[in-house]
Amino acid sequence: MAQTKRVTSSVAWKRRLEESMGILHELGFVARQSNEVAGYTLLALLDLKPAQPWSEAAAPLRGITPIIEFISENYAIRYAPNTRETVRDEAVKYFVEAGLLVRNPDNLSRPTNSGKTVYQIEENALQLLRSFGNKAWKAKLQSYLASREQIRCELQRKRNLARVPVRLPSGKQVKLSPGGQNPLIKAVVEEFCPRFFPGATIVYIGDAEDKFRHLDAGYLQRLGVVVPSPAKMPDVVVHDTRRDWLVLIEAVTSAGPVNGKRRKELKELFAGSKAGLLFVTAFPSRDVMRPFLLQISLETEVWNANEPDHLIHFDGERLLGPYPDVERTRAKGTGEVV
Repeated sequence: MAQTKRVTSSVAWKRRLEESMGILHELGFVARQSNEVAGYTLLALLDLKPAQPWSEAAAPLRGITPIIEFISENYAIRYAPNTRETVRDEAVKYFVEAGLLVRNPDNLSRPTNSGKTVYQIEENALQLLRSFGNKAWKAKLQSYLASREQIRCELQRKRNLARVPVRLPSGKQVKLSPGGQNPLIKAVVEEFCPRFFPGATIVYIGDAEDKFRHLDAGYLQRLGVVVPSPAKMPDVVVHDTRRDWLVLIEAVTSAGPVNGKRRKELKELFAGSKAGLLFVTAFPSRDVMRPFLLQISLETEVWNANEPDHLIHFDGERLLGPYPDVERTRAKGTGEVV
């Protein structure tokens, strides 16, 4: 009897998976985007168990780990914890891009890389999928496909409204993904830099969603810097042309101040710079800074956004400026670094 039950369950699981993969194919997803991982992921995001009809599809808020847990509990497919990236990269990412899923609909300002990130089936897609298996499916599918681009654009418009606009000294505007440290990065560019480096050039701004959101690689190369990988870059890079300083800024809301290790790493990454290097950690406030006090490297600066006119100087004989180990000087009358 138990064996019969397992066989019956296996047949139901297989049939439901085939239906899910077939739906993704009809929605225009190519083979890689409509494979088994994608099929199971869609079922998890619909909260649809093997014996339930498609009309009972739901729209729970689910993160990657709950998706994996649902698949394990209801379809006996156990993905290892290190397959989280597989689920994200082979299914969720494409679903979001196509407008089938909405990321963080409960909080559009949640950072892209937040551990609390959740996904939900888009409402129009949900209504379509509930019709699978009945006579209305084909007509609803055609209607959905015809309006999908409009749906996707509307979702993107809502996300754009939640983005953080940052105005550069040139007047150009850069829009960062919502939440996280990006409001602090905005303050660094619009409040910190004009006060302490007026007229400086914003060479680079990173973003959790796009680490090279704003980058003038040619400018850095003219300064002798080969652009490192996005994972290695500080959050903001500014060139003070008047004093020829390259200011490397880390914006910290939860982790990542310029400690001794990070200062050494940045020094090595920008070793070819013809401009002197200056290291700054930016915090929203002293309260946020306090837990990091023992980590902050000597011979660096700290700026708190809620006290924008002041700097906190960590040791050394210079109040503001590069130290000898990262200083660059030029011979008079020449462009030669000596």
